[in-house]
Amino acid sequence: MTRLVKPLAKTYRTADIAAGRADMVLNIENIDLPDASLDCVVCSHVLEHADDARALGEMRRVLRPGGCIVIMIPIIEGWDQTYENPLLTSRDERTLHFGQYDHVRRYGADARDRIRGAGFALEEFAASGAETVSYRLLHGERVFLAEKPM
Repeated sequence: MTRLVKPLAKTYRTADIAAGRADMVLNIENIDLPDASLDCVVCSHVLEHADDARALGEMRRVLRPGGCIVIMIPIIEGWDQTYENPLLTSRDERTLHFGQYDHVRRYGADARDRIRGAGFALEEFAASGAETVSYRLLHGERVFLAEKPM
């Protein structure tokens, strides 16, 4: 991501919940940044780990009007509804049900409704074969562009 996005940005900062992985330590569910302070956020494979309603709300809060979020999530297009179960808390249960021990859901096609429900306009793009190589995306991965209204 850095290689692609950094040349386009006046200021570019990375964030992670764990110290030492990025420029800043931030919790996506409680972003310690001022309101309307960012033009763009790249949220790559994070929402499946977090309370996505809170995270989307926080990202909307820190975006300037007209700002956008580039969102990438694992999504199963054949499922109408996202599968989540807060009672599944062990590593083994989450790995079995969600494919990874630190995931809390598997997104279905309603992921779009979740993003729009947080107050964003939404566009999406599917990665082609060549794009998956150029941009190091998963084969057929959807890239969602969520825009905060002006």
